Amino acid sequence: MKKIEAIIRTSKFEEVKTELKKIGIDFFSYWEASGIGNEHLREHHTYRGTIFDTQYISRIFISIVLKDVNVSKTIDCIEKAAFTGEIGDGMIFTYNIEESIRISNGARGEASTAGPGDNIKN
Repeated sequence: MKKIEAIIRTSKFEEVKTELKKIGIDFFSYWEASGIGNEHLREHHTYRGTIFDTQYISRIFISIVLKDVNVSKTIDCIEKAAFTGEIGDGMIFTYNIEESIRISNGARGEASTAGPGDNIKN
């Protein structure tokens, strides 16, 4: 099993969510995050006389645990949906998961992830 974490632009979240649903990922966790990335290399922006600090940019952090067989398809989906071609599109990370336990029924391992990603379309 793998865990995929993605940090994406807030403006691309709905598109990523829609595309994940299309390939069968119907469950994942997400939350708002802030951070500093390569955007700090750009100058501050001025709009109508107000200076905006682009150093701290709001992002969405997505976390998905799924079976190994579904990892490539899921990463490709996120990468394509989140892409703008600009600095600050985000990052995708993958991790090995040693153990997974579904609290409601005690299922362990891949059986505990039944549901999310089981419907991934080829």
